[in-house]
Amino acid sequence: MMGRRKISILVSAALGVAACQTGREAPPSIRNSATPRSLIFSDEFSGDALDRTKWNVVGPEFWVNNEQQAYIDSNETIHLKQVVGTDGVLILQPRFRRGFVTPTDRSADFVSGRIDTREKFDFTYGRAVARIRMPDAVGVWPAFWLLGHGDWPHSGEIDIMEYVGEPDWIGVALHGPGYSGETPLVNKYFFEPGTDVTDWHEYAVEWTEHDIHFEVDGRLIYRVTRPMVEHYGKWAFDTPKYLILNFALGGAYPFKTNGIKTPHNGLPDPTVNRIKAGQIAMEVDWVRIYAP
Repeated sequence: MMGRRKISILVSAALGVAACQTGREAPPSIRNSATPRSLIFSDEFSGDALDRTKWNVVGPEFWVNNEQQAYIDSNETIHLKQVVGTDGVLILQPRFRRGFVTPTDRSADFVSGRIDTREKFDFTYGRAVARIRMPDAVGVWPAFWLLGHGDWPHSGEIDIMEYVGEPDWIGVALHGPGYSGETPLVNKYFFEPGTDVTDWHEYAVEWTEHDIHFEVDGRLIYRVTRPMVEHYGKWAFDTPKYLILNFALGGAYPFKTNGIKTPHNGLPDPTVNRIKAGQIAMEVDWVRIYAP
C-alpha cells in the first residue's frame, strides 16, 4: 500500500550461518519440513525499550468486549526486562489505577498494555510464532493474534493464543463474516500433565490460502480448512494481517468462563489484589514471522 512501511528481513547465506550458531534458524513447518523458511519479521526484545519502528502502542481511546482496563502508553505497563534464560523479554503488565478516566469519559480501575504492527508490518500467508509465559490468575485475558485491515469481522481475525485465567488451557479461533463473536471455528488446547500457561511455550499458526493450522510447542492442536470456513461465510484470509499482543482484564470471554460479576466483570478480588501487588504480567521472549 502507498505509504506503508514494510519490515522485511532477507535471510542470506551468512545470516543462515549466524542463525545456526544462535539456535534461531527457521523451524521446520509441520506442512513441509524439507523447505527452508525465510524470516521476514522478528523482535527478540533484547534492547532497553520497545522498538517503536516495529510496534505501535495503543492508547486509552480504544475499548472493546467490556474489558475492565484502559490501555496506556507507559513504562508501567509496557517495558523490556532481563530474565534468566532469555536475551530479554517484553513485559505487558496491568496496574491498578482506581477511577482512571479515558478521553471518552469511561472510568476504569486498571491500566494495561497493548501493542501492534499496524502500518508498520503485515503479511499474507506464512508462519507466526511467539514464545510466551503467563500468570495463573482468574479473569486475566492476554492474547497473541493477527487482524486484517478494514471493518471487523470482514477483515478477518486469527487468534493464535487467548488465555482467560484457567491455567490448564488456551484457546484459538478464527473470526470473519458469518463466524464472528461466538464463532464456531474455535478450539481449546489442554496442556499435558506437568505443564501449564505459567511455563514457557511456543504458540504458532501456519497460514495458507487453503487452511490454517494452530500449534503449541510444534504440536498441531487445531486445523481449519477453507471449506470449513465457507460453510459459515466468506473466507477472510487472503489479505494482509498485522500482529497484536495485549493484556486485557475481565470482560466478555473471562466472564463467560468464570461467571464472576463482582468486584469487576469477570475479575475476582484475589486477582485484583495480585495486580495491586505487581505480581501479574505476560512475558514475551520473542516474536518471529516466516514466509510461506
